[in-house]
Amino acid sequence: MSQTTENTGVLARSWLLLLGAVIIAAGLFFTIGGGKLVLLGGSPYFVLAGLALLVSGFLIARRKPSGALLFGLVFLLTVAWALWEVGLDYWPLNSRLLAMAVGATVVALSYSLLRRSAGLSPARGPSFALAALLALASAGGMAGMFVPHPPVAFSGTPEALTKVDPANEQKNWEAYGNTSGGSRFVALDQITRDNVSDLKVAWTYNTGDTPISPGANGAEDQETPLQVGDRVFLCTPHNNVIALDADTGKEIWKAEINAQSSVWMRCRGLAYFDATRPLAQPTAAGATPVTPVSVAEGALCQRRILMNTITAELIALDADTGAFCPDFGTNGRVDLKIGLGDAPDPQYVLTSAPTLAGTTVVVGGRIADNVQVDMPGGVMRGFDVVTGELRWAFDPGNPEITKLPPEGQTYTRSTPNVWASMSYDPASNTVFMPVGSPSVDLYGATRTALDHKYGASMLALDATTGREKWVYQTVHNDLWDFDVPMQPSFIDFPKADGTSVPALVFGTKAGQIYVLDRATGEPLTKVEDVPVKPGSIPNEPYSATQRLSVGMPQIGAQTLTESDMWGATPFDQLLCRIAFKGMRYDGVFTVPGTDLALNFPGSLGGMNWGGISTDPVSNTIFVNDMRLGLWIQMVEATPTDAVASGGESVNTGMGVVPMKGTPYAVNKNRFLSALGIPCQAPPFGSLTAIDMKTQGIRWQVPVGTVEDTGPLGIKMGLPIPIGMPTLGGTLATQGGLVFIAGTQDYYLRAFDSATGKEVWKARLPVGSQGGPMSYKSPKTGKQYVVISAGGARQSPDRGDYVIAYSLP
Repeated sequence: MSQTTENTGVLARSWLLLLGAVIIAAGLFFTIGGGKLVLLGGSPYFVLAGLALLVSGFLIARRKPSGALLFGLVFLLTVAWALWEVGLDYWPLNSRLLAMAVGATVVALSYSLLRRSAGLSPARGPSFALAALLALASAGGMAGMFVPHPPVAFSGTPEALTKVDPANEQKNWEAYGNTSGGSRFVALDQITRDNVSDLKVAWTYNTGDTPISPGANGAEDQETPLQVGDRVFLCTPHNNVIALDADTGKEIWKAEINAQSSVWMRCRGLAYFDATRPLAQPTAAGATPVTPVSVAEGALCQRRILMNTITAELIALDADTGAFCPDFGTNGRVDLKIGLGDAPDPQYVLTSAPTLAGTTVVVGGRIADNVQVDMPGGVMRGFDVVTGELRWAFDPGNPEITKLPPEGQTYTRSTPNVWASMSYDPASNTVFMPVGSPSVDLYGATRTALDHKYGASMLALDATTGREKWVYQTVHNDLWDFDVPMQPSFIDFPKADGTSVPALVFGTKAGQIYVLDRATGEPLTKVEDVPVKPGSIPNEPYSATQRLSVGMPQIGAQTLTESDMWGATPFDQLLCRIAFKGMRYDGVFTVPGTDLALNFPGSLGGMNWGGISTDPVSNTIFVNDMRLGLWIQMVEATPTDAVASGGESVNTGMGVVPMKGTPYAVNKNRFLSALGIPCQAPPFGSLTAIDMKTQGIRWQVPVGTVEDTGPLGIKMGLPIPIGMPTLGGTLATQGGLVFIAGTQDYYLRAFDSATGKEVWKARLPVGSQGGPMSYKSPKTGKQYVVISAGGARQSPDRGDYVIAYSLP
C-alpha cells in the first residue's frame, strides 16, 4: 500500500486524470457522432472506436494500465482500418492517423506512471522506446505535410527543349489568350526551366485601382495584359485602361473610365486592332469574306484598344494616346443595353474581353444568376471595329432577329448567355462561343426549346454574318450552373493515321474536357451519354441522360464516397462524413430538389474562366482546376425579405437567392468542414498536363499552400502544399515552363512543363487571380513574364500591383 501511495503523487494522479478525461471526451465525440453516422448508413468505425476510447479513458483516469493497452489496441486497429479504406494515399491517411498517433505517443509516455500506480515495475525502457517510435512516426507524418504529393507523378524521361525557330518567334501578345485561338503559349525560350531560378523583378507598377469590394460583392483583379511592340496595355477592376513602357513599366497614358457596378467589378482583358495592317481573308473553302474597313490617314485610332465595361458599354481608345476614338459609336462608346429591355445594375454586366474577329468586335454579356426568371437576354452581337455600328445579332431565343429587335420589342429575355471570352479562327472566319445556362440557372420548367438547345454549349458563328454554323451541347437542361466557362483553345488534334485535325479544346465546370472538330463541332474523343437520376420538382423537364467526356481525363469530377471525406483531424472528418451521408448524392449530375443535395464539382468548378494553356511543340495542354463541392436546397416558399437580401451573393459570398418567378428560392453554400476546409480529400486545386497524342495525364500536381489562409480564416503561415482552389489561368512557354498565380497563397510559380516539378516561385505582395503573360521586348530583346496582383479570392488583402520579371 505504501508503495502504491509513493508512486501516485498529486501531479501524477492529476496528469492521468486529465489524460483520461481528454480520451473520454474524444470517445464521447466519436460515439455520439459515430452513432449518428451509423444511423445514416455510414462506417461503424467511429462508434466502435469511440466506445473503446470511453473505456480506455475511464481506465486511465482510474490509473489502470489496461487503459493504455486498450488505447494501443484501438490505435493498431485504426491503422488497419485506415490502410483498408484509403491505402497509402498520404492526405487521407494523415487525416485518419496523425491525431491518433500523437495520442498514442502521449499514452505510451504515460504507461510507466500507470504501472507504478498499479504497484508494478514502471517498465520505462519499453514505454519510452515505444513512445519514441510513435513520436518519430508522428513527426514523419507532420513532415510529409510540407512536401507535394502529386495525384499523378511524372514517370519516364523528360523531353528535351526545342529551340525557338526565329521565324516563328513570338512578336506580340495581342489578344486575351495571346492568340485569337487562346493558346496561352509563347514561342520564347530566353527564360527556360534551366535558368528560371534566376528570374527577378524587373519593374512594378501600381494602377491606383485597388479592388476593394463593397459588402460581399466582388471587386477583383482578374486581368491578363496585352503587349504590342514596346507597350503593355492594362485594364483595372473599374475599367480604367493604362499603357506602360514594356521595358520599364513607366506609365505612358491612362484613360480613367471609373465604371461602377454593385457586383462583379472586374476587367479580365482587352482587344487590339491595327487598321494599318493588310486585311487577312479566310482560306477555308466556302468561308465568308471579312468586311474591309479603313481609318482616314492621319486620324486618331489607326491602332485601337477595345474594352467591355461592367456598365455594359463597348469602348474604343487610341492605342497611342488613350483618347476616345471619335469615329466609334458615340465619342468612342457603344451602349450595349440597347435592345435588351429592362437591364438594371447588376443584371447585365460584361467582365471578359471583347473578341476581335476580323474587322468585327464580338461581345456577349454576363446575366446575373438565379435572381429571377425575367432577366436581360444573352444576345451575342458583332460590331464594326471602326464605326461601332451593329453588324449582326444572334438572339438564342429568336434566330429571326439578326440586328436590332423590331420597334417596341426586345431581344428574347433570359436566354443563355456568353460571359466568358471567345475564340476566333481567321482561316474559316468563325467565332467560337462558350455558352452558359439560361436564367434562372437551377430551374428549367420555364425554359423554351431554344433555351434547351443552346444552354451549356459551344456555339460556332460566322464572324461576318453572325449566323450559326454548329452548336454542341455539354449539359442537357443544365440545373447546376455548369456553364461552359472558358475561351476554347485551338490545337491540331493528332489522328491515329498520323494526320491532324484543326480542333478546339475546353473545360467545363463539371470537370469535363471536350475536344471538338473546329469545322463540324463533332467530338474527336469519346463522349458517352450516361443515364442520370431525375428529381421530384414538379414540371421539371429532367433529361434522362447527360454527357461525360470519357475519352479525356475528367479533372476533379470523381464520384465521391464516404471514404473520400476528409478533415484536418478525425473529428472534423467525422462531421464531414455525417454531412455527406445526410445529403442526397448521385454523382456529378445530382439534381437539386427540396431536400439537401450535394453537387461535386459545384457551380464554381471544376474548371473556370482561366482557360487552358497549350504547348504545340510537345502537343500538351495544361489545365488548372478547383475542387469545391456545394450543398444546395430549393425552398418552397414565397421569397421573404431575408431571401431577397441574398441578391446575387450566391456567386460571391454564397447564401439564399430568390429565383423570382419560380415556386422556389434556393440556398447553396460550399461543402466545408467545421474548420472551413473542403470536406473531400485534397488536393483542392491542381495543375494537370495532358498528352494530346494519347489523351492521358502526363502529370498532375497540387498547386498552392495554406500559407496565406487556413482554418476559420486564420492565416497559418505554413507552406503546406495541399493544393488550393485555383482561379485564373496559366501560361506555357517554349522554355519548358508553365506559370500560374491564381492560388490562395501569394505566389507566382513556374513548373517544369515536362515533369510538373515546381522550379521557381516569387512572393507577391498580395494574392493574384490574374493570368500570367510573356513577351520579348523589341527594344532590348529581353523576355518578360508579367502578372497582376490585386488579391486572392476569399482574402482580405488587396493591392493594385502589376509586376514584370526578367533574367538579370
